[in-house]
Amino acid sequence: MNYQEKPWLSSYPEGVDRETEFEDLCIPEFLERSARVFPESTALNFMGCTLTFRQLKDTVDRFAACLIDLGIAKGDRVAILLPNTIQCVAAYYAILKIGGIAVMNNPLYSDKELLHQYNDSGAKALVTIDMLADRMIDLRPKTSIEHIIVASIADYIPVPGLAAAFKEAHHVHRWKDAIDRYQPLSASIRLTAEDIAQYQYTGGTTGVSKGVELTHANLSGNVQQIASWFPALRRGEEIMLGALPFFHVFGLTVSMNYAVYMSWGNILVPRPQPDQLIDALEKFRPTFLPMVPTMYIGILNHPGIGGLDLSYVTGCFCGSAPLPVDVIKKFEEKTGAVICEGFGMTESSPATHCNPFARGKTKPGSIGVPLPSTECRIVSLADRSTDMTAGESGELIVRGPQVMKGYKGMPFETEEVLRGGWLRTGDIAFMDDDGYFFIVDRLKDMIISGGYNIYPRDIDEILYQHPKVMEACAIGVPHPTRGEAVKAFVVLKEGQSATKDEIIHFCKDKLAKYKWPEEIEFRESLPKSTVGKIMRKDLRAEELAKRGK
Repeated sequence: MNYQEKPWLSSYPEGVDRETEFEDLCIPEFLERSARVFPESTALNFMGCTLTFRQLKDTVDRFAACLIDLGIAKGDRVAILLPNTIQCVAAYYAILKIGGIAVMNNPLYSDKELLHQYNDSGAKALVTIDMLADRMIDLRPKTSIEHIIVASIADYIPVPGLAAAFKEAHHVHRWKDAIDRYQPLSASIRLTAEDIAQYQYTGGTTGVSKGVELTHANLSGNVQQIASWFPALRRGEEIMLGALPFFHVFGLTVSMNYAVYMSWGNILVPRPQPDQLIDALEKFRPTFLPMVPTMYIGILNHPGIGGLDLSYVTGCFCGSAPLPVDVIKKFEEKTGAVICEGFGMTESSPATHCNPFARGKTKPGSIGVPLPSTECRIVSLADRSTDMTAGESGELIVRGPQVMKGYKGMPFETEEVLRGGWLRTGDIAFMDDDGYFFIVDRLKDMIISGGYNIYPRDIDEILYQHPKVMEACAIGVPHPTRGEAVKAFVVLKEGQSATKDEIIHFCKDKLAKYKWPEEIEFRESLPKSTVGKIMRKDLRAEELAKRGK
């Protein structure tokens, strides 16, 4: 059985069509429709301050007029350096409304990382938060940025002490002044599906960070694919938990743009730590929860979880990294809702796979089946072209409307990763007879010990089964005779203690001998990306540096 037979179609849940019937909509039209059909429904809830869809559209239109007055035209790039705030959503939709290209940046990045992204994108303007304003004003002379618009939490939460002071400088504007000064833009800028909507920069794990060119067709199509996967969820009837960072494509598509498309309220959580997540769940009762594994784990291990009623939750989505089976069971017991694990990449807007949103049809440990209108193949690691049959591992490649246009200014890299429209993911995977896909590991993460291929995720999954373990991550470390051996980093649950021998012994009847960890290092925390994904590459780099490699 191979991809041409599309065995996954037989696993689609009831109500999901084999192909998505795409509406010809560019991203700004999501908001236009929601404001027209649900004008007085809550669009955003930021720390208790709410904006209706009518008010959000008014804010977007005013900021769009501001950008035009500042000289921003169709095709110009505008950078956004904000956490999940009202201004982040409004700025994004305003930039796209006038035909600009949004450049989403991580507020935790260093000056060096930001300089690369500003200069590579050619950003002409920047929208940032007051706490970062002075840094950005000092950085501006090294970039093509002309105007800086400074937002503040105090713009919408008028509490003393929330506003951060910043120095006065030429062409530095306050968000609140811009919104108050300009009348809503009435003119319409013509957009096409193939216009680039944003440059989304990769994490730079294989060198310099690359600017992924995502078009309106890519982003709009992926949102519509996701919406078609959840046919039981109706427009205007759910409340989104906006905890995934919007500057990351996972949060941008699955939380921000999906909520606007579906006319759902969005509970913005700018700092998605356990305390803040519990607070948002308790106060605002969001019904659709897209999160990453560390968020689910943090909620379940929070002391306030015991008395928290989550029976109002209708659906959960998990991506970025595999969710331990034990965590899935506990969270589904707590909510009564199904957790759908999925998969995607920055280069695919991001979603390509998802488990069915139907009890009994999910397969724990699987990334699910390809979304409607998405094709997938597993190809040989030897020649990268021969199709593997069901059960055989190889590289996962995908094709669909959500796949990027290319990397900005990098034709060679684009050609390498896009062959005949197929996106090479760099993930080792296999497909079972039902068409479900399973990620074995990243090609770059595979451990080779004594000639055996070891996938660290196999070891992680076993370690997560230990009752004292909260987080775990295995890597390969140099070994004098076998090339590499397994080392595991472990974070214990609060109040627990364990020995290295105890953890290793736990693995011995669950893993083949050549996969047993030889080293265990206990830590209080593990390095994570901005969306909470444990950074295996950082642990490996740290370990190699320690060993002088």
